[in-house]
Amino acid sequence: MALSLWLTLLVACVVISFTPGAGAINTMGNALNHGFRRAIWGILGQQAALIVHIAIVALGVGVLVASSPVLFNVIRYAGAAYLAYLGLRLILQRPSPEAPGAEAWTDEDEPMDASASVGSPAAASAPAVVSAPAGETAAETRWSMFRRGLWVNLLNPKAIVFFLAFLPQFIRPADPLLPQYATVAVTAVAVDVAVMWGFFAVAAQGFRRFTRTARGQRVIDVVFGSLFLAVALLLALIH
Repeated sequence: MALSLWLTLLVACVVISFTPGAGAINTMGNALNHGFRRAIWGILGQQAALIVHIAIVALGVGVLVASSPVLFNVIRYAGAAYLAYLGLRLILQRPSPEAPGAEAWTDEDEPMDASASVGSPAAASAPAVVSAPAGETAAETRWSMFRRGLWVNLLNPKAIVFFLAFLPQFIRPADPLLPQYATVAVTAVAVDVAVMWGFFAVAAQGFRRFTRTARGQRVIDVVFGSLFLAVALLLALIH
């Protein structure tokens, strides 16, 4: 891939990654409740889904999804239902007497530059993490965080259609395809990890104080549970 083409790809990936969505909400929720370092597991799950989307397009399956209204709608509504489930679960759960955020985020978990915190409205709390039911621990396994990140991004057929329109701009059919798709995948994943971990996870630090009280937890739950519902609604209604 020519350097000029790769630089264009790099800029496009940065712009796409900074666009708020369910992935950003999930990332900030993980960072808010489990700390900056542990948030990487949810991010890695989201990247696994991104690689799957690229592979689907590269194998030509994306054309089938884009051209089949039934298949597209099945995946689309499944994704919307999953996001709605995450939002409702977050809104309906009761805050715990002691905020897990105050315990889960230790000094070791904070990013080196604390001044980089950003009070982004996209900061969100992940489901079943902010408020643990009585008698249960608020800690979430790395695999659980990875799995949720995977499904949040994977159940989004619009991402497949987007990559179907996006990737051909950077692929030259006359050249070997595998190295080109590998370059696109590595670039997209590297940029998204940097943005999710270096921006959205850091932004969650500004919301830590809200998780120290039951009332603060409740506000965070309702606000960001509503964000999940809003994304689900957009996914279901916007064609």
